[in-house]
Amino acid sequence: MAERLDEQKIATLRLWADGLARDERDEMRAAARAILMLVDEIELLHVELWHAGRLRGPEEEEGEAPADRPTLRSALRERLRSATER
Repeated sequence: MAERLDEQKIATLRLWADGLARDERDEMRAAARAILMLVDEIELLHVELWHAGRLRGPEEEEGEAPADRPTLRSALRERLRSATER
């Protein structure tokens, strides 16, 4: 099972992006912008899912999520799948 992308990991990604943004090479600065765009999108999705009541809370972490309440991972996977099909 893959590890969850928690706040600490998102902060690490932002630090990496900040470092890449200061690089002289255009492709490194572009990679920094891409990382920041993805992190921002993940955070927005997290907020949307939380407000919609579709994000599992900590009390459900160990157990099974109800079938009608997707996890953050499954919701993101479905959104990525939809985006790549366009």
